[in-house]
Amino acid sequence: MNLKKLKEKHLLKIINLYPPYLGAGVSVTPLNAEQTKLEVSMKLRPWNQNYVGTHFGGSLYSMCDPWFMLVLLKLLGRDYLVWDKAASIKFLRPGKGRVRAIFEITPEKLQAIIDAVETDGKIEPEFEVDVLNDKDEIVAKVQKTLWVKKKN
Repeated sequence: MNLKKLKEKHLLKIINLYPPYLGAGVSVTPLNAEQTKLEVSMKLRPWNQNYVGTHFGGSLYSMCDPWFMLVLLKLLGRDYLVWDKAASIKFLRPGKGRVRAIFEITPEKLQAIIDAVETDGKIEPEFEVDVLNDKDEIVAKVQKTLWVKKKN
């Protein structure tokens, strides 16, 4: 299935049914009409917890993996190439219950990316998101580096 050809209004519905996310209990909710600000959450379930009963680290990272790339692709449009380049996750406390992260690229960050691509031909922008528990405590920090270039 080619996700680029799907109508926008159906994309998040289909992503919520994507087997790895469905199985892990990951849910994606748009926080604005343009679907450029997203909340991604995950409930603790027997199949996504580790040996000590907290969120499995791989599931915490997986829930955060594609979102900066997808939001940036949407904001930049078809004239740009966007790829994941690097990622890291730092675990700060055990994840219990529901965890969530909010993904948004500000207009200022977007403009800086566009300007850098126009000037240098490409850019590797960095993004960071906090994974929070229900008490708004930081469970993990995820850092992503993307690669962006204008299509010829």
